[in-house]
Amino acid sequence: MTMKRLRLLECSGSPAEIGRQYGEAAREDLRKGLDMLMAWLEHAPYQRRVDRETVCAAARKYLPHVERYFPEGVERIRGMAEGAGLPFEECFAVSCYTELIAVYPCLAPMCTSFAVTGPATKNGQTIIGQNVDWHQETPLDLLHVTHSDGSGHLALTFFSASSIILTSHGVANSANLTLVPMGPVTDHTPFSYYLPEAMRQPTADKALDILKKHARGVEYLHVADAEGRMAGVESVYDGCTVLEPQQGVLVHANHYETKAYTKDDVARMYMPDSFKRADRLRELIREHYGELTPELMMKLLADHEGYPYSICRHLDADIPYALSAISAASVVMVPEERTMYVAAGAPCENGFAEYRVGR
Repeated sequence: MTMKRLRLLECSGSPAEIGRQYGEAAREDLRKGLDMLMAWLEHAPYQRRVDRETVCAAARKYLPHVERYFPEGVERIRGMAEGAGLPFEECFAVSCYTELIAVYPCLAPMCTSFAVTGPATKNGQTIIGQNVDWHQETPLDLLHVTHSDGSGHLALTFFSASSIILTSHGVANSANLTLVPMGPVTDHTPFSYYLPEAMRQPTADKALDILKKHARGVEYLHVADAEGRMAGVESVYDGCTVLEPQQGVLVHANHYETKAYTKDDVARMYMPDSFKRADRLRELIREHYGELTPELMMKLLADHEGYPYSICRHLDADIPYALSAISAASVVMVPEERTMYVAAGAPCENGFAEYRVGR
């Protein structure tokens, strides 16, 4: 088993300064992210012309809502564009990638996540994490951000979006793609803007308040904090539901658990392995209930039942290359210790490197 450490990018200051520093350090990743987004959309079963101008125009529909609710996010993307030497519209489109692949239906299964606490774990500590299933060439960056007020966070970032975050307040999240038919853009904002704002909050409950207000479709989110509070948010186009842990356990994949949302869920058609992955992780957690540690969760995330569509996902040669997905990374976090462990690649082949964020 190899041990690869992700490049850790240090960013600090105002949103614009943080964006500029990230853009300068990751300009090639941002360019590659835009190329990959275009490649995915070109394979979408959707009768619509796909070029950069059209994709940027689709993303622009979200801009007024982002400017209204999360202006610091726009400052960050403007700084990022300046640092990377790319047009703002292209950087903004990349930051909306999850919403855009929902508009242009182009799906690859991604991610199996968990959060456990209290009686489920060996010493009562909270542990949260997931496998990140995405294209094998997806550029991944690990950011260590220090804000102007002295608070900070670690963020696993791809396509310019910080999707998995651990903060100096001891709040952490994981994320899964979930999809139902989306209506026209109204007051929706992409998750890459509302999630960072939620994760600036000092507790999981305060983060959940922001998610309940702004999360609408596309992403499921686990949130957990150092005090043992954790919950999940499922959302659809016009509403959301909070999922509470059962006996200290939350598990999620790419399908909806809320009964009211299942009739429109596209997972059974496009991501049928989601159900098996979630059931398998629940089964493994039940087998080790009361014994769970960060190290044991790392092993469970390397499980291969159902290979290649297993919790630890591997390449299916029958899938078009542009749409293929593997476990590109695996993450386990301990909010109380402000510690994030990351395997840079499939957890069955790669060791977990340790990273910490200051209190």
